[in-house]
Amino acid sequence: MKFFTASILSLTLACICQAELTQHKGYKLVWADEFNEDGAPNPKNWVFEEGFQRNREFQWYQKENAVCKDGLLVIEGKKVSLPNPNFSEDHKDWKKSRKTIEYTSACLTTKGTHAWQFGRFEIRAKIPASNGLWPAIWTLGVEGQWPSNGEVDILECYKGKILANVCWATKKPFSPKWDGSQTPLTSFKDPQWLDKFHIWRMDWDEETIHLYVDDKLLNTIDLTKTINGNDLGPKNPFQQPHYLLLNLAIGGDAAGSPEGTKFPVRYEIDYARVYQKE
Repeated sequence: MKFFTASILSLTLACICQAELTQHKGYKLVWADEFNEDGAPNPKNWVFEEGFQRNREFQWYQKENAVCKDGLLVIEGKKVSLPNPNFSEDHKDWKKSRKTIEYTSACLTTKGTHAWQFGRFEIRAKIPASNGLWPAIWTLGVEGQWPSNGEVDILECYKGKILANVCWATKKPFSPKWDGSQTPLTSFKDPQWLDKFHIWRMDWDEETIHLYVDDKLLNTIDLTKTINGNDLGPKNPFQQPHYLLLNLAIGGDAAGSPEGTKFPVRYEIDYARVYQKE
C-alpha cells in the first residue's frame, strides 16, 4: 500500500509538472510554493521581516500574521494597540520614536533561501484595496545597497491604482530612478475585480522585463537603460539574481491613512512559481 500511495503521488506530481510545462512552452518550473500544507509558511522557502521597516509605514511586521490555510497563504493586517519595544523618547529615527504599534502585518521573503536570475515569475493572488492598504509582490537584487541592488514591483496597489515598477540608482545614494506605470482599478471594467484572484507575472531576460496582470501588459523595461549611477551595487542590478517578497503594508508615505478601513484585512496568495527557459 505504501508503494502504491507513493507511486500515485509521484504520478500526480509528474502530471502537475507536465501541465506547467505545457502551459508555459519553452519554460521549466524551477521553484514553487503552492501553500498546500496548513500552518506556518515553509521555512525552507521563506523568512520574515520583523518590526517597522520602510516608508514610514504604520504596520509592525511579525510572522504570526502569515498562515497557510486551505491551499492559500493568508497575510492578515490587524489593528492593535501595543507598546513599541524599541521606543526611545525624542529619538530621531521614526522606527523608535513611535510609542505604540497600531497595526500588525507580515512580510515574507526568500532572501537567503532562494534567488533567481531571469525567468518567469508568476503569483496568483487576491488583493485588498481599501484605504491605506498596500499589498505588494516584488523582488530585490542580492548584491548592493538599495536602490543600487535593483527593485522590481511586480505588483503594488494603493489609492485605487495598480503599479508595475522597477528602480535602480542615480548618483545620489538612496535616490532611485523609476520606470513605472499606473493602472486605475476602474480601468478593468469589473465591479467584482477585487473579489477575484488574478495572476501577476514578470517575464525577465537579459534585455527586458515585462510586467503583466492576467496577461495584460502593464509595463516594459529596457534593461540597456537600467545602469546604476553609483558604485554601491552592480553596474546593472537586473543582471544579477533577485529574491522574492510578499507583503501587506499599511499606511506610510505612499498608501496614506487607513481611516475607514475595516480590520482585520486579508491578502490571499494561491501560489508563487518561478520558471526558467529550457
